[in-house]
Amino acid sequence: MESLTEKRRIEVEPLGRETLQDRVYQQIAGLILDGGIVPGQLVTIQGLAEAFGVSAMPVREALKRLTAAHALNVVSGRSIGIPRLSLDRLVDLRNVRIEVEGTAAAWAALAIAPAGLALLEDQLDRMDRSVPAGDTRDYLRANRAFHFAIYRAAGSPTIVSLIEILWLQISPYFNLLRESGNYLSANVHHRAMVDALQRKDEAAARAAIVADITGSFEVLEKIVV
Repeated sequence: MESLTEKRRIEVEPLGRETLQDRVYQQIAGLILDGGIVPGQLVTIQGLAEAFGVSAMPVREALKRLTAAHALNVVSGRSIGIPRLSLDRLVDLRNVRIEVEGTAAAWAALAIAPAGLALLEDQLDRMDRSVPAGDTRDYLRANRAFHFAIYRAAGSPTIVSLIEILWLQISPYFNLLRESGNYLSANVHHRAMVDALQRKDEAAARAAIVADITGSFEVLEKIVV
């Protein structure tokens, strides 16, 4: 079994110097959100700095922000990883996500444009292709793009920021859902979301998001404890 350590390859693009600290933060956050850093994997400031082609300073500052957001924590010495997900924390995240993401979906039902619906169809097709291909990383990228296209359509940057904080804490554990068949059932909920948004049905959009969140919770509560 592959050792989940610093040696695991981190696929990133070198960064320029403009707004370097923010760009490093966004890159590391993107790795967390898209499954590039998984539970049990350890990374270091130096390793990330080398991967990004930058000095240690902007990486250190980005990791401080992500640690404060409970997306990462210090595991040992200079090693940093995904925090352990206790059942209490999982339940709390589920409850808050249902309220916040459900509200965003309901708002999006009234505001989403045809271009937004087309984007959702593209990402849903991508997820449908990723499941039989066993491409977890591509599925997670498409899943994030799908959900955040809905949340941005709500028209509230504030609610999108709140949801990103929640996803930074829970999304690394989406890596653990594939073997359970959750990705297939999640795509059923994703299709229901698109259909509800097309009908501008607020209640159905909220219900589809709640079903998706609840489905992943029911799998994770058996794994993380």
